[in-house]
Amino acid sequence: MINTNKLISKFPEANIPIDGVLSRLIQAGEQQFIFMEFEKDIEVPSHSHNAQWGIVLDGEMEITISGKIYNLKKGDTYFIEKDEIHSAKIKAGYKDLTLFDQVDRYKEK
Repeated sequence: MINTNKLISKFPEANIPIDGVLSRLIQAGEQQFIFMEFEKDIEVPSHSHNAQWGIVLDGEMEITISGKIYNLKKGDTYFIEKDEIHSAKIKAGYKDLTLFDQVDRYKEK
């Protein structure tokens, strides 16, 4: 079970195909907010999609955006332009809130 307060836990789980991620999907018109919590270390391979913004709520992540590496921790934000190649190394315990500029990035689980 995702460790969130009652407000977040009311939202449906997002169907994210990454083992060890717990998530909640918040549909916001033409965009989606995803609350994510990682139970173990994860490496996300290089990929691209519509624009993405996120804020780190807890833990640490190394994200590579267009070849530049950023080490993020609690309170840091990031922005990825549409179609910009990016990858990540996410440590267990990492939590964030991510906004995808895409109505259908993820479906309900």
